[in-house]
Amino acid sequence: MKINEPYTRVKPYVLLVAQIVVKTYMDMDQDSEEEKQQYLALALHLASEFFLRNPNKDVRLLVACCLADIFRVYAPEAPYTSHDKLKDIFLFITRQLKGLEDTKSPQFNRYFYLLENLAWVKSYNICFELEDCNDIFIQLFKTLFSVINTSHNQKVQLHMMDLMSSIIKEGDGVTQELLDTMLINLIPAHKNQNKQAYDLAQTLLKKTVQTIESCIANFFNQVLVMGKSSVSDLSEHVFDLIQELFSIDPLLLTSVMPQLEFKLKSNDEYLKVRSHDPEEAIRHDVIVTIINAGKKDLNLVNDQLLGFVRERTLDKRWRVRKEAMLGLAQLYKKYCLHHEAGKESAQKISWIKDKLLHIYYQNSIDDKLLVEKIFAQYMVPHSLDTGEKMKCLYYLYACLDPNAVKALNEMWKCQNMLRSLVRELLDLHKLPVSERTSQKRGKDERLRIQLEILIRPTCSCKQAETCVREITRKLTFPKQPTNPFLEMVKFLLERIAPVHIDSEAISALVKLLNKSIEGTADDVEEGVSPDTAIRSGLDLLKMLSFTHPTAFHSAETYESLLLCLKMEDDKVAEAAIRIFRNTGQKIESELHQIRSTLIPVLHQKAKRGTPHQAKQAVHCIHAIFQNKEVQLAQIFEPLSRSLNADVPEQLITPLVSLGHISMLAPDQFASPMKSIVANFIVKDLLMNDRSVAVGNKNGKLWTLDDEVSPEVLAKVQAIKLLVRWLLGMKNNQSKSANSTLRLLSAMLVSEGDLTEQKKISKSDMSRLRLAAGGAIMKLAQEPCYHDIVTPEQFHLCGLVINDECYQVRQIFSQKLHIALVKLVLPLEYLAVFALCAKDPVKERRAHARQCLLKNISVRREYIKQNPLLQDKVLALHPEYVVPYMIHLLAHDPDFSKPHEYDQLKDIKECLWFMLEVLMTKNENNSHAFLRKMVENIKQSHDAQFPDDLKASEKLYIVCDVALFVIANKSTACHLETPHEPILPSKFFIKPDKEFKNDKDYLSAEMRQMLLTGKPKPSPVLGAVNKPLTVPGRRVYMKTSTAVSDVVCNTGANSRNSPQALNKMSNSGTQTTESGGGARENNENPVIKNQGGKKTEAVLNTVPSAIPVPKRRGRPPKSATAAAAAVVEKECGVPSTAAGTGGGRGRKRVGDSTSEAINIKVSKQLPKDDGTKRQIDLQR
Repeated sequence: MKINEPYTRVKPYVLLVAQIVVKTYMDMDQDSEEEKQQYLALALHLASEFFLRNPNKDVRLLVACCLADIFRVYAPEAPYTSHDKLKDIFLFITRQLKGLEDTKSPQFNRYFYLLENLAWVKSYNICFELEDCNDIFIQLFKTLFSVINTSHNQKVQLHMMDLMSSIIKEGDGVTQELLDTMLINLIPAHKNQNKQAYDLAQTLLKKTVQTIESCIANFFNQVLVMGKSSVSDLSEHVFDLIQELFSIDPLLLTSVMPQLEFKLKSNDEYLKVRSHDPEEAIRHDVIVTIINAGKKDLNLVNDQLLGFVRERTLDKRWRVRKEAMLGLAQLYKKYCLHHEAGKESAQKISWIKDKLLHIYYQNSIDDKLLVEKIFAQYMVPHSLDTGEKMKCLYYLYACLDPNAVKALNEMWKCQNMLRSLVRELLDLHKLPVSERTSQKRGKDERLRIQLEILIRPTCSCKQAETCVREITRKLTFPKQPTNPFLEMVKFLLERIAPVHIDSEAISALVKLLNKSIEGTADDVEEGVSPDTAIRSGLDLLKMLSFTHPTAFHSAETYESLLLCLKMEDDKVAEAAIRIFRNTGQKIESELHQIRSTLIPVLHQKAKRGTPHQAKQAVHCIHAIFQNKEVQLAQIFEPLSRSLNADVPEQLITPLVSLGHISMLAPDQFASPMKSIVANFIVKDLLMNDRSVAVGNKNGKLWTLDDEVSPEVLAKVQAIKLLVRWLLGMKNNQSKSANSTLRLLSAMLVSEGDLTEQKKISKSDMSRLRLAAGGAIMKLAQEPCYHDIVTPEQFHLCGLVINDECYQVRQIFSQKLHIALVKLVLPLEYLAVFALCAKDPVKERRAHARQCLLKNISVRREYIKQNPLLQDKVLALHPEYVVPYMIHLLAHDPDFSKPHEYDQLKDIKECLWFMLEVLMTKNENNSHAFLRKMVENIKQSHDAQFPDDLKASEKLYIVCDVALFVIANKSTACHLETPHEPILPSKFFIKPDKEFKNDKDYLSAEMRQMLLTGKPKPSPVLGAVNKPLTVPGRRVYMKTSTAVSDVVCNTGANSRNSPQALNKMSNSGTQTTESGGGARENNENPVIKNQGGKKTEAVLNTVPSAIPVPKRRGRPPKSATAAAAAVVEKECGVPSTAAGTGGGRGRKRVGDSTSEAINIKVSKQLPKDDGTKRQIDLQR
């Protein structure tokens, strides 16, 4: 039988012969020339295809062992002369080395013999003569790195090392492909998969560092300097490799460091691109590289590189954000805290502290936790001694920007809240429990005691560290090193532990403050002026007095604060009073000397201090003294006797003090306040204008605080006093609240000029409108007063958000948002934000939308956390804002022509402004619920005007527009809803059972226009001479008419009256230098020609891109009368044709329209010439 007969017939024979051959070659020596010649034919035969491709792995292993011995015996010359044959043989041997993976295989010893033989003889060096030897080496390296595992002993690893290192050292160089087979094992992903391959690569690189260093340098030069990422598949991991290679042996990067430095200094654009790479790992590597370079020498990284890291603090991936934040924190601690590179370097990165604290505003809890950790470990290290730690905090607080200060304050508030929650949890833990539970709980008694010490107000920083260490030790389980519960507890302990602030820390802060006051502190050296240090130091103490009040209770601290009360800086004194208010509960019982010194100072501030000081002084007396009734009476009586409306400058502080006294002690001062309100506040102050407006002739709608007249400031405080007085009483038994609401409504109707004597400037009127709107909103927060606010008064209050003055709109919307987000204002006031769709300023609309999103999310989250509050569904569910919104829009003064497209378009935009946020998700079939709610409104009557058919029609038209919007934005709105909507009875009443409103109030053409902005296509002849419109844009008609022609068509608009036009053309208000510009009231757009000449018609100069605010609602009498006179004179129209009276109204901003604005005149209310208009608050 021949050896190369079919395998199926010779299997046992082949194995037997192969084993004999293996034994023969193993015993053969290199010196036996005769045997070498004798077995040469056999050696050539073993390299035949029959053996190299034999299907039996045992045969292949034996043949591979024979071939390895053949290379050993015939070395240095191999018996095979064909290069192709040599390549086939070594690839065959390499494939057999895969058997090394299974150390439990019965053939493992033969595989080990094969590896040992190859490594000892360095057989693969023969391949250097082959042109494509690199393919063999790559396959060999890949095989060895893939098979190595934990079961291999040191000998296996050593032979692999020898085999590969000989190829690297004795070759002409290492190709990029071969280098990749080593470097790929250093990448984190591969490193975690096969730690043994990582160790082998690490050892191999160390052993061949002299040879391979130049190859590594070439790789990084290609990728970093030349930007050839295609040279290797590992190009995207270049920064990971730099970090790993440096940790293995810095010599590996000897030639790379200059390249890296050059890259960082000269090619920032590349890093910028890489910092925005879609691959998370690349962005992470860029951060690591820049931070490592910065820690080595800050001069190696410029501002642009640090800017890349700054950007990545907001990366979408947590791993990248964390690396960027920690990297910046490390740089801050090294160069700003320890000053390792001087003041210049510290100044270069001074922005880091603000940036890191700004991240606390992010919604992610991971970001917040990391910022808290960074603050405690890098910005104000808790490991420092108390003096150094507080000095660090003192000057850090003074250097932070306002937003960073707010973030830091919020951090302390959050810590205080968490401590309170843990305290409540421990209190629940003390409640009686079953005997079995108490036995289990007894085992954790020490743990509970440690927690109680930790959350105790008097816990010191040292005690806190000890408690945290003990609790962590008790919860650590050696058999479970990664315990998620333990990690969560650690996070909680880090957040509630007072590692910065205790009594000793407050004392140190006060000493620093004293040094700043005395001028002996290091303020200038720390880059802070003494005044800034004092003010920020007191702000810091004021914040800490809220979160850590117990730590302030010492005579030394209070004596220093008394010195601050006597300083000339008003804000310093105000902050000191606030600290006393927050922390002085034990002053009266334990610190008599402080008490006797403090009382006269507080009295003086309440009587003659600033308004803010007076407020804080009254609250301080009420908070810390037991005989507060006596103390407040000693302030109330002299102030109430000294009120004099003729000297408004001296009224403001007394009014503030009286208002807060009446709010804090209503039982004691309600009766005397009633006569003060009726006889002085309303009759003498609010209903009289003593001074004629001086200055402000340019018609500005807003001025700075210090430019407001004292009389108006006094009136604003008088309005606030009324509100505080009512909030203190919290009842309407005397009907004072009804009278106050009527007064505030009259203030809004008269646009702020309650007496209508025109003695008050426009800017002062804006202040009073804002005060009146805010007062109604404040009263509505109290349930007993909310019930008596009529729909008309609610509408007037809501319309303030469309005031013509930008600042009024801005401040009112902010107050509205704050009250709503705290859930202290009824849901109906959320509907007011729908009117913001009409705001001409884009930023205001965007702000209103953000307020809506926030408020709706807060309410939905509150409902989820309190599922049992089903009885308050009307007050909480944001969907129930829709009825209030529809009612508000139906009674909008602008909605006077309910069938005109422009007005319906405004209604649609307002509806969608709210509905878009509500319909973001269709939770619990809410879209169908909204549709059902609107349909129910359409089947009800308007409670405000139940018998007014026109008012009802406007309400139903708004309902139809709402249904049209909902149907066009949702495909699920027509589904059935199991919940029956409930309508507020104050705004809607149920009609008779026979009533059924199935009328469609929107024509098909109007629906088409609302949907597309275009009417349905008309016949050619029907469309002749009709102006073309563009969807979403208003048409601004150009005209060359004279002033008189414009006035004829716009007499009711005060801005377009002769007086307004003359004022606009002659105004000294500045515009932009580039030509006809616009500003919002300085503010509201004021248009000029480039040459500064008077225009023929001011409206003609308005660009189409700038909307001209128009009057919204009814015009005041003066404007109407003036307009009517001009109409009669210029246009030949009798004044009676335009209307003989002018009702009181108010201005609201809005977009201009292409149509001429017709004169709107309401019926004039009868007025007695000889008497003043008064409102009796005692009714």
